[in-house]
Amino acid sequence: MSSPSKRRDMDVMKLMMSDYAVEPINDGISEFNVEFHGPKESLYEGGVWKVRVELPDAYPYKSPSIGFLNKIFHPNVDELSGSVCLDVINQSWSPMFDLLNVFEVFLPQLLLYPNPSDPLNGDAASLMMKDQKQYEQKVKEYCERYAKKENITSTLSDESDEEISDEDVSDGRSLSSEDDVAGDADP
Repeated sequence: MSSPSKRRDMDVMKLMMSDYAVEPINDGISEFNVEFHGPKESLYEGGVWKVRVELPDAYPYKSPSIGFLNKIFHPNVDELSGSVCLDVINQSWSPMFDLLNVFEVFLPQLLLYPNPSDPLNGDAASLMMKDQKQYEQKVKEYCERYAKKENITSTLSDESDEEISDEDVSDGRSLSSEDDVAGDADP
């Protein structure tokens, strides 16, 4: 491969030609959303998420930024920003990996094997370690409430201008209108 931009083009094209629905943002290939389905035989099976991908200029030498746009209850995914805590993406990324690896291996493995000892969502990690049955129930509730096909289409139109990056983890922003205060004031 003679340049990072050719490699980026090839990886995005490979992802678009696979079974994943890919939606470019701002008519470019540096930012896009991917429809991601929960892995079979997992607590997340049947769930559908929009995952935001941002490719840095130095991709594939620098890892992509990955974030869930609709809510997911998982110890290694920040509930507010959707940022993902995954070593292979955040620390041990290699140019040998490509975008298909992210969606066919890394994210499914993350959902199948959560790591509560390195959490971005302390509540999920704590619940998982203290009460596995209640944790499983809450994961399924989130899947039912936030991870349906209709959720991802509304998430796209509502959140297409939002930026998700590793820096967003602690800014307290919410990507869901479900967090609005119950019982709006009368006009």
